[in-house]
Amino acid sequence: MNLDKLNNLIELFSHQAQKQNKESIFLQWLNPNNKKSYTWEETQKNILKLSKIIRENIKEGDRCLLVSENRPEWFVSDMAIMLSGGITVPAYTTYTEDDYKYLIEDCEPSLIIVSNNELLKKLNNTINEKRFIKKVITLDEVNNVIHDLDIINKDKYLDFNLILKNDLLDEDKIQNEKLKRTSPACIIYTSGTGGNPKGVILSHGGILNNLVGACEIMKPLFSSRPVFLTWLPLSHSYEHCVQFAQIAVGAKVFYAEKIEKLLENISEAKPTIMTAVPRFYQNLYNKININLKKQTGFKAKLIEETLRLGKKKLLNQKMTFSEKLLNLIVETLVRKKIKKQFGGNLKAFVSGGGALDQEIGEFLNSVGLPTLQGYGLTETSPVVSCNPIHKIKVETVGPPFKGNQVKIAEDGEILVKGENVMLGYWNKKEETDKVIVNGWLHTGDIGEIDPEDGYLKITDRKKDIIVSAGGDNISPAKIENMITNEPEIDQCMVYGDKKNYLVALVVPSKDFLHEKEKINNVIEKINKKLTLLEKIKKIQLIDENFSIENGLMTPTMKVKRKKVTEKYKNQLEKLY
Repeated sequence: MNLDKLNNLIELFSHQAQKQNKESIFLQWLNPNNKKSYTWEETQKNILKLSKIIRENIKEGDRCLLVSENRPEWFVSDMAIMLSGGITVPAYTTYTEDDYKYLIEDCEPSLIIVSNNELLKKLNNTINEKRFIKKVITLDEVNNVIHDLDIINKDKYLDFNLILKNDLLDEDKIQNEKLKRTSPACIIYTSGTGGNPKGVILSHGGILNNLVGACEIMKPLFSSRPVFLTWLPLSHSYEHCVQFAQIAVGAKVFYAEKIEKLLENISEAKPTIMTAVPRFYQNLYNKININLKKQTGFKAKLIEETLRLGKKKLLNQKMTFSEKLLNLIVETLVRKKIKKQFGGNLKAFVSGGGALDQEIGEFLNSVGLPTLQGYGLTETSPVVSCNPIHKIKVETVGPPFKGNQVKIAEDGEILVKGENVMLGYWNKKEETDKVIVNGWLHTGDIGEIDPEDGYLKITDRKKDIIVSAGGDNISPAKIENMITNEPEIDQCMVYGDKKNYLVALVVPSKDFLHEKEKINNVIEKINKKLTLLEKIKKIQLIDENFSIENGLMTPTMKVKRKKVTEKYKNQLEKLY
């Protein structure tokens, strides 16, 4: 399949569905309460059925909000929206009522697809306020929480048991000829430095362009039909675009039940490839390490040699004959056993959505779990570069994908140009023009390119966005503004890049300098208004204000985060 010749993502699915065996399983949800398999044919028919309902309620270019946990119907909904000429707006299930309100008011969706009653309740008030919402569709049966809107329940269009083989005419095809490569496919919201999320408009061509590089990375990994286990939220740009890579390679896709059951789901799905964020690898590293450190005597020596020789191989260092022999032994006795815990078929982990710690990268590769670190942004559809399996350099994010150009600006900022660059921020022309200059996207990250092999290395962050260990983008400005609006608090700085949770340095107002309990109560009050990811878990009180005089503020009264972090590094790290 020539991805460069396709006009849109609907064509991608249509081409692959025609090639695949109609009865072959394509999607499966590992939810014990809803454990069904969906063939290529069933998936296609349900996309068509849902698309007919959507088309009656939207016009071309209308936004459609999609709020659901990962499941086959997520994929069906996304494809059906695009087939109908709509633009998918994915939203996290962890959002608060206020977050949904902001998204709905910003993108003004004509239609909302929501999976269950619990999520619908969070949307209920906003839906009832907005006249531009024409239809609400649910994936599960729900209680009648909305009285003045017509809700379509699952059994009317998504119950696979009710599909008859001939219930759709032969002329019904998965195609929309109006969709071009430059047409918007989705709007994915990402946190901005000003606090409010920005809607990143990604085109059909941008995602297809990204798939060229993704397929090149994946090709050497597969000798048979690949199996994926999807567990990162599909509302995250990384996983959202991975689903199109799954179509491109004709994969079988399992949807994890929930994060707590991930290891069980891995054993059941036996994935060939897994995409995940640094937090997953961090936890994995800790778990494997704890087990390995329990070993004594001969076993401990074997593990030590596994790590030593694995690192040597990773760094392409020469081995003696005896080391090569020993490496073959530990491959069987240690690495194969570790691989078995992940189903036995795993060819590679792919890490994205944040920086992977070098020590963790080296460790995982050494114990027989090849881990390919990549780099990208929502604004680049999303991948810019990735390490290939034949030459992994864990301290880098690999060479840029074909189809995008990467260069380093004079101040060290990474600039990206190509079809994969976003069409712009929704309703934010001024902000779009600030980041895309002469076609070059200013990423806000600082880096360097190795002149020998073209591998890209990220050295710093220019922008203030915090990227958690889970790969989530969090705007500290939004949280800081909420905190400093309280009379008890003068200044604060939120911290948590590459961490599992957020902490804050807090400068209390003069009257509350020694009132720790009152400050804690203020933080608790603020936390109730924040999502789980944004909550402040711990604080450190300081009695020195950030000022221009002490070098902790700019002349325009902005906190110099790097300087503050350097000064209070020890206190901040003690909070973890």
